[in-house]
Amino acid sequence: MIELSSNITDYIRTHFGEEFLINYKQYHNSQYKPYLRTSLLNDNYDLEERLKSYGINLQTIPNIKNAFRIISGEEVVSKTLEFILGKYYIQSLSSMIPALVLNPSSSDAVLDLCAAPGSKTTQLAELMNNRGTLIANEISVDRLKSLVFNVDKMSLVNVGILHGKGELLSKQFENRFDKILVDAPCSALGIVQKKGEVSNWWDQRKAEAMSDLQLRLLIAAIKMCKVGGEIVYSTCTLTLEENEMVINKVLNKYPVELEEMDLPVKSNEGYTKFGDETLSSELKKTRRIFPWEIESEGFFVGKLRKIDKTEPLEC
Repeated sequence: MIELSSNITDYIRTHFGEEFLINYKQYHNSQYKPYLRTSLLNDNYDLEERLKSYGINLQTIPNIKNAFRIISGEEVVSKTLEFILGKYYIQSLSSMIPALVLNPSSSDAVLDLCAAPGSKTTQLAELMNNRGTLIANEISVDRLKSLVFNVDKMSLVNVGILHGKGELLSKQFENRFDKILVDAPCSALGIVQKKGEVSNWWDQRKAEAMSDLQLRLLIAAIKMCKVGGEIVYSTCTLTLEENEMVINKVLNKYPVELEEMDLPVKSNEGYTKFGDETLSSELKKTRRIFPWEIESEGFFVGKLRKIDKTEPLEC
């Protein structure tokens, strides 16, 4: 296991305190706990019983009917016929939350702005009952291949796939979508247990650089959203620069407001201070998921509603 770097531990101690750091270290050193999400399109298919024949045993997750913790059989869970046929998707519990918060209907026009490899795209499509319109965008060619593969494997027909820079899409899709997910690329401090290599490259300057892209992506999403529509912003990192600070900037300049959320897992209020800087009190409505509290990954989620028009871009 890769040891946590001083860059990470110093940042966490400074901004969250010693007790938080102790919990974070214990989480990092603990064994990763895998989960899966069964397809909502499985009609009369007793997947749990089928998986038991492979030696895979599952534990139900309260409040999320198609989420399961893998108790045994992790070594074969990605090799079953049912997995190949798209009957389930291996996905962390925390990663399932943003799509549930967005909660699109089959009549919505939906955009997944940073879609690959497809865990949240496929979840959104299933929540829409494989109907409506879901556009999944991805900038990376290599990751685009995995997105196409997973959408096809899950037999989803309501998904259209784009290959473009998410921060520039508002030139083509002004005020177009009912709901948008911005699961932004981030510095990954919430998933170091699974991806220990994060510790090799992480520093605060990289997190700050990521926040510039995240802000541009979120602004583009605001411009692409219809008035009255909703945007969910999420990351799998813990830094304030990439989470509360990004949302604080759009609250000050764009016609959006934060909405209350009732998450199906334990979560905590977002921060309203960053060092000596006081942020919007509305940021209490955002939610932080601490990995040791739900035995999954660390996540941040904020839900915005667009309350007025944005000015069209001059092309």
